[in-house]
Amino acid sequence: MPEGLVTLTRYTIDQEHRHPGSSGEFSALINVVATATKIVANRVTRGRIAGSFGERDDEAASAPGRRRLDAIANDIIIAESQWTGPLAGLLSEQMDGFHPVPAEFRRGKYLLVFDPLDGSSNIDVNLPVGTIFSVLRAPEGREVRATDFLQPGAAQVCAGFTLYGPATMLVLTTGSGVDGFTLDREVGAFVLTHPRMRIPPDTSGFAINAANERFWERPVRRYVGECLEGAEGPRGRDFNMRWVASLVADVFHILTRGGVYLYPYDTRAPGRVSLLYGANPIALVVEQAGGAASTGHERVLEVTPTGLHQRVPLIVGSRHEVERIERYHREPEEGPSFDASLFGTRSLFRPARH
Repeated sequence: MPEGLVTLTRYTIDQEHRHPGSSGEFSALINVVATATKIVANRVTRGRIAGSFGERDDEAASAPGRRRLDAIANDIIIAESQWTGPLAGLLSEQMDGFHPVPAEFRRGKYLLVFDPLDGSSNIDVNLPVGTIFSVLRAPEGREVRATDFLQPGAAQVCAGFTLYGPATMLVLTTGSGVDGFTLDREVGAFVLTHPRMRIPPDTSGFAINAANERFWERPVRRYVGECLEGAEGPRGRDFNMRWVASLVADVFHILTRGGVYLYPYDTRAPGRVSLLYGANPIALVVEQAGGAASTGHERVLEVTPTGLHQRVPLIVGSRHEVERIERYHREPEEGPSFDASLFGTRSLFRPARH
């Protein structure tokens, strides 16, 4: 490894040294999560060679000896972390309830909440996927209960995600900015490569699933419509639109190039992104990088959780764009009506009639 590069292990130890009296549990937990995601990265890159499958639940994927990769990733993270000492309980997208650390292991003062494989439907088409994680404080002096996980996002001790793409990246915040690490496979360590990541307040790019246009509320139709009007419209400039169907991939793009990501409320469901192991950790990362995160009506980190698998709308990215979308939600009558296409004359892909 070239001299002067900072590994994740050194980084977390340095962070703890800045807090006199730290027990070392926190840095140990971060490195445990990193180790688990390295194992997941190996399984993701091998894919079907290792007998692992994506989200499809077809006959091949359900054959004996073959399992969905998101379930495998879930088991890897539990197996690698539950015995190490810093944790008292775990919760993931793959669990109906939560997983208390077994009595035979020492129980620590943290809770780990995670989505083991965000964007797992991308596996079969070789597009980026990732792991999202959040760390909360556990109760002291008693057994963990389900309600202990129902903490607002502002209470997170740290949060981050690992992106399994051409390079394996780990993005982390401990509440004092955002840093990005790249896995150096030759030495098996995450190395600091993207220090102090920042999201510019303005952008000319947005990410949204345009196929859901007919289900959007008026404020979202208004925002997207104005972006598509380009330089001739009220925004006065051209916008780019993207959608990877992987929250971590779209958010990493925003962290490096700016932009805004929308998975808004629609008429079919009040929310599509899990609050505890999706929206909250992503919101903390984005805010610590200078961006903003909203449901359209309130700051994500201030939402009071009511269930372990609660879902919410999510709008994150460049601050000025998120603030604009929030303002549009306060002016719902200003946008195009539900039963009309954007601007009443066209949809996203149909030209206006003359």
